[in-house]
Amino acid sequence: MGVDLSDLVTATPRTLEDLRGRSIAIDAFNTLYQFLSIIRQPDGTPLMDHQGRVTSHLSGIIYRTTNLLAVGIQPAFVFDGRPPTLKARTVEARGEVKRKAQREWQDALEKGDLARARTKAMQTSRLTGEMVGQSKRLLELLGVPWVQAPSEGEAQAAHIARQGDAWAAASQDYDSFLFGAPVLVRNLALSGKRKLPRKDVYVDVVPEQLRLEATLTALGVTREQLVDIGILIGTDFNEGIRGIGPKKALALVKAHGSLDSALRSIGAVIEGSERIREIFLRPEVSDAYELAWREPDVEGVTRMLVEEHDFSQERIDGALRKVLEARKKTGQKSLDRWS
Repeated sequence: MGVDLSDLVTATPRTLEDLRGRSIAIDAFNTLYQFLSIIRQPDGTPLMDHQGRVTSHLSGIIYRTTNLLAVGIQPAFVFDGRPPTLKARTVEARGEVKRKAQREWQDALEKGDLARARTKAMQTSRLTGEMVGQSKRLLELLGVPWVQAPSEGEAQAAHIARQGDAWAAASQDYDSFLFGAPVLVRNLALSGKRKLPRKDVYVDVVPEQLRLEATLTALGVTREQLVDIGILIGTDFNEGIRGIGPKKALALVKAHGSLDSALRSIGAVIEGSERIREIFLRPEVSDAYELAWREPDVEGVTRMLVEEHDFSQERIDGALRKVLEARKKTGQKSLDRWS
């Protein structure tokens, strides 16, 4: 879920074409959970092959990634490693949400309420080790690099962008800013509409670009203070202070200068706050990665998706054709020359 900075940041709408020629480090788990949540049957059942294996994540990867490649974007996927111990509370809470949603999904199905069933089913998504392995294999066949983070994938993606090896980090969460990503891209997909949770309301969704330095300047804070604001609101590693939202947290930090002083002013304590600051300001990351884009292995992708997982030959051919035709039009000999 991440920290909610939506009330404090200003995003610039973009199109995928605006991002042409850019390399972007994508938070893989964040993206895969989107696919597992959204790509479902009307009753909420995920896509499956004839063996009953979930394929929603593979569907999302093939179609979204080929769309990105076709417009000249260089995606690199960054996978989570082991989570910090402070994240255990969040992991357990998410597990309980999934278990409750599973019961409510079954109840809605029994009552024939497909709209409620689908909503509840979207909350049950689980990303298994097998799915992660399948995702990495498909990316390799597509010629798209992936990076294994030692800990938080978002931290590693931000590090890659800070090092200049990618132009931006992509995630739906604002934690990327706390981890120091110079540029954050949200909604990295084709423009469309998205249904608001638990409401029969759809909103337009377009890619968004946010810059860290511009955000800090507009708010009048340092990155360290932005981390303090996030901790007051609440992160994946701590519960926030009840009654304190983004705007109040900003006012407190600006008035008192730091998290500790702000907490003293309201008589509150956040256990482990220094460790949480360390996670964001000095995260566990690795420099042992290489980003290289190659030509897609058309036969390999076809074998994996069509022969092993029952995807449509016609649709897979069409997705791959977009990438190959885009390369032909630009006169490029290989994907790794895109910059």
